[in-house]
Amino acid sequence: MPGDQITVRAWGALELDEVLTVDVAGNIFIPEVGPVFVQGLNAGNLDRQVEQAIGEIFIDNVSVYTNLEGVQPIAVFVTGFVRQPGRYAGAPSDSPLNFLHQAGGIDPASGSFRRIEVLRQGQRIAGLDLYRFLLHGDLPAVQFQEGDTIVVGRRGAMVTVSGEVAAPHRYELSTAESSVETLLQWVSLNPGVSHGLYSGTRDPGGAFEDYLTLADLRRQSVRAGDELVFKRDQRDPVILVEVEGRFFGPSRFTVPRDAHLLELLDSIAVDPELADVNSISIKRQRVAERQRASLEDSLRRLETTFLGASSSTVAEAEIRAKEAELIQNFVTRAGELEPNGRLVVAEGGEIRDVLLQDGDIITIPERSDSIFVSGEVLVPQAMVYRSNQRVKDYIDRAGGLTRNADRNSILLARQSGEVVPAENQTLKPGDEILVLPKVSVKNLELAKTLTQILYQLAISARVVLDL
Repeated sequence: MPGDQITVRAWGALELDEVLTVDVAGNIFIPEVGPVFVQGLNAGNLDRQVEQAIGEIFIDNVSVYTNLEGVQPIAVFVTGFVRQPGRYAGAPSDSPLNFLHQAGGIDPASGSFRRIEVLRQGQRIAGLDLYRFLLHGDLPAVQFQEGDTIVVGRRGAMVTVSGEVAAPHRYELSTAESSVETLLQWVSLNPGVSHGLYSGTRDPGGAFEDYLTLADLRRQSVRAGDELVFKRDQRDPVILVEVEGRFFGPSRFTVPRDAHLLELLDSIAVDPELADVNSISIKRQRVAERQRASLEDSLRRLETTFLGASSSTVAEAEIRAKEAELIQNFVTRAGELEPNGRLVVAEGGEIRDVLLQDGDIITIPERSDSIFVSGEVLVPQAMVYRSNQRVKDYIDRAGGLTRNADRNSILLARQSGEVVPAENQTLKPGDEILVLPKVSVKNLELAKTLTQILYQLAISARVVLDL
């Protein structure tokens, strides 16, 4: 551009080392050669132009080197649907993005990211599609001149994409109508997408909505206002289950979705002297979720029923206050416990052949020779199993019951996950004796509710929570 400074070095038939300025006519003047027109050239073509001009005068071998030393700033107009239309300064070699940035960027509510033009004296010299730049880095090289104009067009047809995609977004089409296949080059689908909900409005015909496979959807066309919701609607043919406890081999198995427990157990090696194969159980996420929901419902009803009750006398109010403190403390501690989601599949020495679910954890417990006593006993501990001793004998060996123990609420938790009342039960190695606390409140209804929740916690979490 006029005003730019160029270093020209030549050696051979012509010796030259000067800094030359591009004049208003677009020329540099080389001594002994004359004016050379360079306006509009880029740096890559400058050497060739100067060397050709010198070669026309000096036919002997001449080597030429040029370098653009200083650039005359230019002004470019940025208009259309940008935040701050105006006239902005920059270098001729600046990227169009630099001028758009100075103008505050494209107005996202009305501007197009796909229809951007560069005009020179009213003629289009370049077009920009920023979608291609974002995905491929494709941006045309423009050598700007003083007075050029960048025009951002009005936003084109928009299609909304959501569901199982990396980035739910509204995408602009390059034309009024485009294929879904073309649109998907800009959309990153999550793994496993199999279907899509395809909706919009057509004239005539009105609104429509179709649920199509991904393959069929790719063959459709989209227009302004259409919406695509991608979904994973195809069940995996296999599930993943895990095995824990005493066994040999891998701990994770990929099995068909219709696989049953006994099918898998047949492929797992165990030492019957070490593994208690009659006490196998399953930890299942859905069971844990239902236990959690049931516990939360019970605790919520406990708070709703008893914390909001009114009192008719001062004495009754004092009792209510103490009960409220007890309830709040109990609810807080109970809410922190996590149900184990244990599904009991061992009954009478046999294993029920249940259908496996994704994420199941099959527990093959180790044979035990101990009995554990916990809850409201003086010294909770584990003791060696003796076939001739009863529940009372083990409780006595644990120091006996505390004053807060409920003699009528003693449970047995089996290794299989089963929890039963201890009365009249035959102890087995590995059993845990749970002694529940006595509920010492004057309100019979409250006592009943608390007792029910204590049993719930003992069964779902194998925890004895004191009051």
